[in-house]
Amino acid sequence: MSAHQQTAASPFIRACRREPVPHTPVWFMRQAGRSLPEYLKVREGIPMLESCTRPELIAEITMQPVRRHGVDAAIYFSDIVVPLKAIGLDLDIKPGVGPVVADPIRTRADLDRLRPLEPDDVPYVTEAVGLLTGQLGATPLIGFAGAPFTLASYLVEGGPSRNHERTKAMMYGEPELWRDLLDRLADITITFLKVQIEAGASAVQLFDSWVGALAPADYRTHVMPASAKVFDAVAGYGVPRIHFGVGTGELLGLMGEAGADVVGVDWRVPLDEAARRVGPGKALQGNLDPSVLFAPTAAVEAKADEVLAAAAASGTGHIFNLGHGVLPTTDPDTLTRLVDYVHGA
Repeated sequence: MSAHQQTAASPFIRACRREPVPHTPVWFMRQAGRSLPEYLKVREGIPMLESCTRPELIAEITMQPVRRHGVDAAIYFSDIVVPLKAIGLDLDIKPGVGPVVADPIRTRADLDRLRPLEPDDVPYVTEAVGLLTGQLGATPLIGFAGAPFTLASYLVEGGPSRNHERTKAMMYGEPELWRDLLDRLADITITFLKVQIEAGASAVQLFDSWVGALAPADYRTHVMPASAKVFDAVAGYGVPRIHFGVGTGELLGLMGEAGADVVGVDWRVPLDEAARRVGPGKALQGNLDPSVLFAPTAAVEAKADEVLAAAAASGTGHIFNLGHGVLPTTDPDTLTRLVDYVHGA
């Protein structure tokens, strides 16, 4: 039996497909990470990008929140710049800063550095997913990739950016160069996701962390074609495709239109309103504010009830998640209690 067949009846996959579920499935973005003491222990002394190339370490980190919290899905431990590093770009993840690119992409000549990603460039991904599907059994593994816009922003800016000045300058001032950059990044992302799916991932999520910086008309013209290319390319595998961005309340309809089966929603838009914006035929994922987890248990449960009520009013499939990633100083026991609470709701 393939990994996809094993996980087909899981609450997570059923919710992605808007089928009846025995309980609302739960997983958390950044659940495999800095909030877990066991994560900090196994990562000690190992740079982030190196940890993303060690199959046994990837598998261990991915499994930690499944073992600890009893979540309904695992998310493949990686970083959005892993495929860019794999094709030879000079970049690193600096603690407290994020991805930093030594030579940003600013001209057409710079595009030559963005060669296609080959499966042989990321053998550790295939090996790690194989290890994970053996350990996870019927618990689905979600494949991980950064979306073309967010990858482009890192490459053009040279690192994280508050205002995306250089990114938008290229998008508006050199639209053909911008289009070609996103197209190349879409192809790299497609290969990265295909490797994960073919190795056994049961769903995929495209993280477009920075796309909330755009107005809807700019998203439709300058970003949606590349995201849609990614979703179209993996559609034939039949695995659920999730699309998530931050600050994307005005973009939710377009993000659904780009081709995802599930649209992730941050905490700024209630799920019933999000369902109206996304339109019929899509499941929703989200959307508890990560900061709520620092409040007393009764307050966390009250806010979780609001999310569940809005999801029920939306009349569509729902995967419970946070509206963004788990914050590093979150008490892991709070997450465990939240999983139990949502399962019992």
